[in-house]
Amino acid sequence: MWSARPVAPGIFPLDRELGLSGSAFSPYVVEAMARLGTEMPFERVPEILSFFTQVGIGEETARAVTERAGAVLQEIEEAEVVEFERGQRPEVVGAEVQQVSADGAMVHLVDEGWAEVKTLAIGKVEHTLGGDVHAREVSYFSRLDTAEAFRRLAEVELCRRGTFTAQTVCAVVDGAEWLQKFVDWHVPKAVRILDFPHAAEHVNKAAQAVFGPGTVEASEWLGKWLHELRHGAPDQVLVALRDLPMGGSMDPAAAAQTRDEVVAYLEKRRDQIAYATFVAAGYPIGSGMVESANKLVVEARLKGSGMHWARPSVNPMLALRTAACSGRWEQAWPRIWQQLCSQKRKCRRAPAVSPLMDAVSPSSSPPSQPPRPERLSAIQLEKKGLIQNGRPTQDHPWKSGLRHRDHQKAH
Repeated sequence: MWSARPVAPGIFPLDRELGLSGSAFSPYVVEAMARLGTEMPFERVPEILSFFTQVGIGEETARAVTERAGAVLQEIEEAEVVEFERGQRPEVVGAEVQQVSADGAMVHLVDEGWAEVKTLAIGKVEHTLGGDVHAREVSYFSRLDTAEAFRRLAEVELCRRGTFTAQTVCAVVDGAEWLQKFVDWHVPKAVRILDFPHAAEHVNKAAQAVFGPGTVEASEWLGKWLHELRHGAPDQVLVALRDLPMGGSMDPAAAAQTRDEVVAYLEKRRDQIAYATFVAAGYPIGSGMVESANKLVVEARLKGSGMHWARPSVNPMLALRTAACSGRWEQAWPRIWQQLCSQKRKCRRAPAVSPLMDAVSPSSSPPSQPPRPERLSAIQLEKKGLIQNGRPTQDHPWKSGLRHRDHQKAH
């Protein structure tokens, strides 16, 4: 019986044309694993995937596939930033009026405790029939990184949404310095608006310090002056804050200090609290869009009960979350898959395959190969005693291949 020499696994030309990766799983199953891992805890993915595809996997496979896909998308987006910095930024036409808001949410890291994930939300400002202002077509960008790194990387989403060409950009943020620097860097001409609930919180802080927490006097004073802040003149509110009576406070010195801090905070942002003017122009005055983003993008997946994340796993997940929550999965996945296939082909040529790529490839490594036989003519083979009467002897390389195969079967 004759047997062909064992060969290593590879990609047939038609496989490459059809977009197959030489994986143990079909492209659809790989995408399904990544999408499910993006939406739910990894321990739930095997059950749901099996229900819909009849494919059995383990939790660690789901984790590895999802995180690898996220890491690829993260690499793609960071490469785009480098291209932008080289002057290759595409010109995308933005909405006539656009809202940009950013904020942070906390996630728990293994051995590090709580850390802040920063999220950017961008929406098209529209008006309802009742005249209310809402942000529509909202998209997101999130990263666990420093303020400076986040500011740089967020250019991907700002460019994608055409923020740099929008006619009017409303930057509705709280008073954090990193957010002001973010606006300075990307949209210095934006209409800056201090989030109204954030301003109201500061006014409330002064009232509670002077009148006492939960008192009728504090409630009545707040009702009057928050209405003025929302619909009237902010300067009148600043005057009312300065005139708060200290005599009835339980601790006049502490109350005065709190009042002065609130006044200084709002005075520094005087142009950002002209809410009546903003509303008359049809601009949003609340950053609820990004607060909802924190819940939708970050907390819904990364802040479940008992969840602790390794730092390197957070940004790949955030990359996938922002693609899915922004309604861009169908656009993002082909790029991810193309990169995965490209990396898989490179790994085949390399001496070792990375563990993450093993997750989207057959789990068993290819069998070790016998040395490729030297190519000799029939006369040379006969002289070497490798052929006798036209048939291979026991020393012929073909026989060596058969012995290698039999040895593998025995083990």
